[in-house]
Amino acid sequence: MRWLSGLAGAVLLALVLWDAFETIILPRRVSGRIRITKLFYRATWIPWRATARFLSGRRRDAFLSFFGPLSLIVLLALWAVGIVVSFGLLQWAAGSSLNVTGGVPSFATDLYMSGTTFVTLGLGDVAPRSAVAKALTAVEAGMGFAFLAVVIGYFPVIYQAFSRREVAISLLDARAGSPPSASELLWRHRADPGSAALTDLLRDWERWAADVLESHLSYPPLAYFRSQHYNESWLAALTTILDTSAVVMTGLDGWCARQAELTFAMARHAVVDLAQVFSTPPQRAQERLSSEQLAGLRQRLAAGGVSMRDRPDFEQRLTELRRMYEPYVAALADYLAVPLPPWVREVERPDNWQTSAWDRVVKLPARGQGTGGEEEHF
Repeated sequence: MRWLSGLAGAVLLALVLWDAFETIILPRRVSGRIRITKLFYRATWIPWRATARFLSGRRRDAFLSFFGPLSLIVLLALWAVGIVVSFGLLQWAAGSSLNVTGGVPSFATDLYMSGTTFVTLGLGDVAPRSAVAKALTAVEAGMGFAFLAVVIGYFPVIYQAFSRREVAISLLDARAGSPPSASELLWRHRADPGSAALTDLLRDWERWAADVLESHLSYPPLAYFRSQHYNESWLAALTTILDTSAVVMTGLDGWCARQAELTFAMARHAVVDLAQVFSTPPQRAQERLSSEQLAGLRQRLAAGGVSMRDRPDFEQRLTELRRMYEPYVAALADYLAVPLPPWVREVERPDNWQTSAWDRVVKLPARGQGTGGEEEHF
């Protein structure tokens, strides 16, 4: 039994250390194997998401927002418990060679010895006696220091990546509305001469999509971190950029269309790879853009001075581009419990920057008018 326990302890220690290495240190996507972290998130996220369905509105979003940060703490605690138990099994397999003040060594004593050693507490009431027990104690104490160092370095990396992601999402608020939509983003660039500002924006979002791809592949728990506002999310922003790029590729000419192709390629790469990481195969997406809505979108853009190419296969080509990414974002949205952004605003509403806890809405003067002119939403 002691030999079997020792083997079990060694296997458990190897699994925990390798899982922590792949999750924190290894800068690449890991898939195709049974991992503690993957099983942990599957076992905890699904019931957490199911519980959130009993809530609604902001309460539901607030409840879901706790999962990301809390899961990191619980995951680190799970690794620590796994290491403590594995060394406890190894100590017991070595014969429980411990000097115990006022007691007899047992498996509970081995666990206690392992726990105090891992956190480098060292009360002195239990001490190793044999050479094997001393060696195990020294190795575990060093591992405890290493674990603390990794944790100290892990959290800043996670929150730096989260901050980079959210800065761009916050900037999108005034450019595409809250929640964002492709029609609103294009309409708000209607006075853009030569589409220079739209080209720069798409270039910035190409880099943002690449950063999201790299950071979320290396640290998948980031996907569970939710944005500051309930009507914003990284997946909604990514979908809006894909929608916008698809329209520009189909209906506009020039360098703006070329940049849209590059942005579309990078953003689609991100959603496809992340769908693979979270094991969410593409699913049939709910219709987000009907023919009537598309006609309304084109009319609104034309009224704002944005002329689209008059091509007979416009809707067909746009549908083909949408099929390249919408099934993936729909699967991710269903798994992460985040709403997808609309193509076209159903109702007019102020942006997040126009509201506060004290004011209802802030309005700006219409373009070309002074402070006393007609007002419109930005």
